[in-house]
Amino acid sequence: MKIPYQPPIESVTFTKVLQALSEPNRAKIIRCLRDTEENNCTHYTLQLQLPKSTVSHHIKVLREAGLIQARIVGKEHFYSIRTEEIEGKFPGLLDAIGKVNEEDL
Repeated sequence: MKIPYQPPIESVTFTKVLQALSEPNRAKIIRCLRDTEENNCTHYTLQLQLPKSTVSHHIKVLREAGLIQARIVGKEHFYSIRTEEIEGKFPGLLDAIGKVNEEDL
């Protein structure tokens, strides 16, 4: 199975990260990942009540922005935040996302 593209942390820009987070459901996915540490698209399909294709698109945007990484087990893709790398490059960003009220997303 093809490994999904993940940019090296050196090429991740603040602009791309903010652009990815500008969509409310993507910010919700990041918040969920902070709570669960790792999950697959099906979890977010159920939690956000969105079609799997929509969740897959949001996951792709977050991954290509450099915020999350994929781990493949068989046919299943599990996603997690690149916490250490993101905190090293943008200190406090993940905490700030966690502090935003759900109604404000």
